[in-house]
Amino acid sequence: RARALLQQLPPQDCDERYCPELAEEERRHLRLFSARRRREALGQGLACPVPGPCHGCPCRKCGRRLNKGDPGISAARLGDQFWHPSCFSCHFCHQLLVDLIYFQQDGKIYCGRHHAELFRPRCASCDQLIFMEECIEAEGQRWHLEHFCCLECDAPLRGQRYVMRSGRPCCPACFESLFAEPCQACGDPIGADSEEVTHQGLRWHAGAACFCCSLCRKPLRGQPLTCRRGRLFCSDACSLCQDVASGSASDSSDSAFASAPSPDS
Repeated sequence: RARALLQQLPPQDCDERYCPELAEEERRHLRLFSARRRREALGQGLACPVPGPCHGCPCRKCGRRLNKGDPGISAARLGDQFWHPSCFSCHFCHQLLVDLIYFQQDGKIYCGRHHAELFRPRCASCDQLIFMEECIEAEGQRWHLEHFCCLECDAPLRGQRYVMRSGRPCCPACFESLFAEPCQACGDPIGADSEEVTHQGLRWHAGAACFCCSLCRKPLRGQPLTCRRGRLFCSDACSLCQDVASGSASDSSDSAFASAPSPDS
């Protein structure tokens, strides 16, 4: 319950004490924003049996009939309407509203988090609302200018190249040293600047030197291919030839082993 409350009602959205790094102008905007939300949008649903005058009325969310005496939730800010208890949820995230605390906007109910985000962007790093005139937008998320930095070394990335890793930006150096996947052909890491090709969960450098037939070395980018045991082939013929060559090599090794003198002799 405590975790759900912190998720739905972030304390930093309404109390400047939880935002110690804000400049004074940002603090002022936060106070005004919080006061306006409390005054115009905040409410708490009331759980009660559906009264007689509302017998047969539809649930505000699902439209199913509510009968007299059924358990229902009313929200004073939205008039004489009722919800099933399981329908009293945030319009955006659909989570049940903990303690029936809601914020209304245009006839819809929201948890505090997503109601706030109707008006202000949220920093993907610190989870605070952004009241500055400028912010950084990347990959569908927003950041305070000073918070857009590498997830590993904290190097500032404003105006710099970056790679997204688990929803957070990463500088190319950290990405290549910590997260880059090896090429199936050459074994070298596939860096942030390298084009890659994936197939059946495996990765190759996109260049002709790596992404090519394992037997005849024909480049395979944009071409039909066959993958067997992690190796690429341009055709079934090359794949079968490789199997024959591997079988011959194995037979030769077995013969050599069989003809070798035993330790006793």
